[in-house]
Amino acid sequence: MIKLRIDVDYPYPSRAQSFLYTVLNSATERLRIKDQLLNLKLGKDYLKNSKIIARMINESAREVRAYWFFTPKTIPDRELLVLLGRDKHEVALHIANNPNAELKLLERATKRQINYYTIHGTARRLAQIIWRLKLGEDKVQVPNDFPLKSFHDFPTIGLDVLCYANPTAQVVKMVENSVAKGEVLEIHPEWLFNRGTINHRGPFYETLKRILEVDKELETLVIRKKGFARIARDVREYEKDIVPTSRFIEKLVDIGIDVFTFIERKWCCTIPKPSNAWVRTEDNIALLHVTTYDEWWKKIGDKTRNRARKAEKSGVKIDVVEPSEKLAEGIWRIYNETPIRQERSFLHYGISKDAVKRNVLFAENCTFIGAHLQDELIGFITLVHGDNITLISQMLSLQEHRDKLANNALIAKAIETCVKRRIRWVMCGRMGNHPSLDEFKEKNGFVKFDLPRYYIPITKKGQIATKLKLHREIKDVLPESIKYPLIPVYNWVSRNKMRIRLRLGT
Repeated sequence: MIKLRIDVDYPYPSRAQSFLYTVLNSATERLRIKDQLLNLKLGKDYLKNSKIIARMINESAREVRAYWFFTPKTIPDRELLVLLGRDKHEVALHIANNPNAELKLLERATKRQINYYTIHGTARRLAQIIWRLKLGEDKVQVPNDFPLKSFHDFPTIGLDVLCYANPTAQVVKMVENSVAKGEVLEIHPEWLFNRGTINHRGPFYETLKRILEVDKELETLVIRKKGFARIARDVREYEKDIVPTSRFIEKLVDIGIDVFTFIERKWCCTIPKPSNAWVRTEDNIALLHVTTYDEWWKKIGDKTRNRARKAEKSGVKIDVVEPSEKLAEGIWRIYNETPIRQERSFLHYGISKDAVKRNVLFAENCTFIGAHLQDELIGFITLVHGDNITLISQMLSLQEHRDKLANNALIAKAIETCVKRRIRWVMCGRMGNHPSLDEFKEKNGFVKFDLPRYYIPITKKGQIATKLKLHREIKDVLPESIKYPLIPVYNWVSRNKMRIRLRLGT
């Protein structure tokens, strides 16, 4: 069982907002209405992070028991209490300065039986004033006859402390070992996404997500900042149908996303009634409809067929290869052959051998096709298999062997492989941003396939961003008559930025 101790010290995700709230409510602490504190709430984010954590626990299929320790400044509201079902959650007391009065207050507010307590402590003078402690007193003393059991007696490990300085994967391993020993994981909701400085606590959302095995639909999100808005998309949007649900949108709001974008996979699935709130734009992919290998071979033309045959005549063998360290090392050599490819800086130049090994050995739903000259990998193609489509994810070969035309042979083998797997749709990136690559795709049978791309503004910032057209890429907005003449300029800038970085050793 995963045991969580959740100390709800502060109610808001923003530390400044929480401190202001605590000061205001400390000043009015003596004002009571029927033994309830006069809560001066600031905004709609009261206990927001606690609610996110509660939902994560509720959605987890693992056995979890969460002990929630509330102070008088963080009394759970009705929404949070609904989430704190008795099967997985227990309400407890986090004592600030008056044990008996605070216990009575929590019992009345929650109508729950309280069994455990912890003590809120702070060594900072300002915090002692805010919490109405005596200066120099880091925590209040609890009377010997206090009716609750101390939770400090249980072996505990600070999850947010571990997340401050350690990578997520390492923390997950440490935590699983602690859980096996029966240790309790301690967290503070205010650090769910934030990083501390004085107290050295770090964001623990990613770690908690992995431990609880939830929010897996968020694992493939990529997030970019565009102006003041955070825009997210699923990196597997071409491999699966995406129709965002209200719960999915709620999760995006929780992690601070302003706009979510996705495509409509029109070649196999259409969205019957897109919401009027979605902003529609036009996108495209390079798509090939495959029926038989012979039909594709006839369609591509004599010149392209001859180029595909040349690799074999040059002694190059094209075969499907299994993921291995040898394959990874060959790919790593190709990545690091040159910093410039297709007249632009090459993204993967400088990547470490270990990173390539991880990408190859742990690749899912992938087929690797290699081009070998004698025993040397001189080119490869990666096929990613999705629902009703296969993506040509990467296709690279050594420039020193460009005369062997390995890429043409790799494409032919990829089509043959897809036919054997009864795959009817093959995608090779987009069209319109690289003339030489577009020409290569067209000669190999790919056509420009237009499809809708939707943007969902999910916050006020997102609504403003879409109205200001900040969600669009400049390269997708410019007309071809302007964009194509600018491509050589872009390539020149890209090449020289890479050369400068190499000279600086960065």
